[in-house]
Amino acid sequence: MTEIEIYIIQRVKEIRKEKGLTQEQLSLKLDKGVGFIGDIESPSKKAKYNIKHLNEISKILKCSPKDFWPEKSL
Repeated sequence: MTEIEIYIIQRVKEIRKEKGLTQEQLSLKLDKGVGFIGDIESPSKKAKYNIKHLNEISKILKCSPKDFWPEKSL
């Protein structure tokens, strides 16, 4: 997994926790299986977000998709 993918996954995780949502709750709000977010957040898995996921997650978490990205390139 690339540095930018790891960064984005961690940012989504941080914001998800700040908003008080569990992995399972976010997965279900995305109409995905209960383990979807868990698979992405697990370092041993190769699952990752795509742009559509990030857009939908930003709606659920009531933030901008830009909040998941670093200020400068990595």
